[in-house]
Amino acid sequence: MKDIIKKVWHLSLIIGLRFFGLFVVMSVLSAYAKELDGATATLVGLAVGGYALTQAAFQVPFGVLSDKIGRKKAILIGLIIFAIGSIIAGVATDIYTLLIGRFLQGAGAIGSVIIAMISDHVKEEERAHAMAVMGMVIALAFTAAMVFGPIVASIAGVKTLFFLTALFAIISIVILFVFVPEPPKIIHKFSEEEAKISAIFKDNDLKRMYITFLFHSSTMAIAFFLIPLLLKEKFNLPLQEFWKVYLPAVFFGIIAMGPAAVFGEKYNKGKEVFLISIAFIAISFILMGFSNSLFWFGVGVVFFFIGFNMFEPLLQSFVSKFAKAHQKGAALGVANTFAYIGMGIGATLAGKIFEIYDVKGVALFVLALCIFWAIWIIGMRNPGLRGTLYLSKDIFDFNKIDSLKANKKGIMDSYINDSEGILVIKYDKELIEEEEIRKELLKDEIKG
Repeated sequence: MKDIIKKVWHLSLIIGLRFFGLFVVMSVLSAYAKELDGATATLVGLAVGGYALTQAAFQVPFGVLSDKIGRKKAILIGLIIFAIGSIIAGVATDIYTLLIGRFLQGAGAIGSVIIAMISDHVKEEERAHAMAVMGMVIALAFTAAMVFGPIVASIAGVKTLFFLTALFAIISIVILFVFVPEPPKIIHKFSEEEAKISAIFKDNDLKRMYITFLFHSSTMAIAFFLIPLLLKEKFNLPLQEFWKVYLPAVFFGIIAMGPAAVFGEKYNKGKEVFLISIAFIAISFILMGFSNSLFWFGVGVVFFFIGFNMFEPLLQSFVSKFAKAHQKGAALGVANTFAYIGMGIGATLAGKIFEIYDVKGVALFVLALCIFWAIWIIGMRNPGLRGTLYLSKDIFDFNKIDSLKANKKGIMDSYINDSEGILVIKYDKELIEEEEIRKELLKDEIKG
């Protein structure tokens, strides 16, 4: 585990700082935006989830760009755009200027690029642990944001939070070029058909994950629309005391991540973990929507964070596992595009439903969403059925791959990690066995 942390701490810190900047604002944003000139419940919802719409638009372009010009350059461009958007949001005095800043924040869509770069630095079987490290950093950043956001906002104003976000983006650029090493050199053979962006929509496992990202993020955006608004307007909780609700929720959410990663990855129970998570999310919105006591509302918030965080160490890991090496950035870009579409639509739709039907209508909407989500997950194929082999180039012949693919079913992807002299084969355990692959690829002189 220490080796994995050593490989990914710097990239995890960058994404952690970025998420801290987003969540430190999200913890109070709906309550703040409601007071700006021109604000309505729908526009407030758009301010909460609006950055996700431009995130959705730019995730795939940034992912593809990173596959072509390199991860570092793509991350640099995104961080600069993110910083500019944060500054504009910080100087906003009306809801429309705030929306422009939020849209620009979203245009710096580098989340999938950072995750792809983490995937570049670790082996397949280490990926869930690497994602768990990243998730833990995000969770810690989230905890700090939930505690300090309301406190700083009550003392220095919400605008200060946006300026801090811009500062964190600049610090992230320094970390990127001082501490982050270049990923290993990958040599990958693929057909012209496989090179097309449409190829990442042909894998049924990937398509199922894309929709899961959509549902997962939409519930998060809806929660962040409701929680600050209800704490302030329904329960009359002062801004500086929001952390009393957020802190226990984040604490239990962090604890839930460990077992979720172990059962989802080590014991191949990803489907079961997802279904349990959905149940927690559904119950959480019923509690938040129908309880008149701050205690039970707080329990609902805790349940939400448990359910939401159980997904975290598995979602990105499964996508990077299913995607081919040359499409990893693009596939993660598509997955995160669906995530941000969910956030943008979720928060905006929550604002509109809240405007018409109040909080109970929002809760019932999420309950219906969770039912459809669970049905979708029930049909999911076990991610553990995908295996990965690491073979030494000294013993195995990479030139035999084309023949193996032509004559045997089940080879999903193959590439050479040239920096380490390793041949990597990704295969379907239901269609071909590991020993069969080894036997077919063994060099002739060694066979003899």
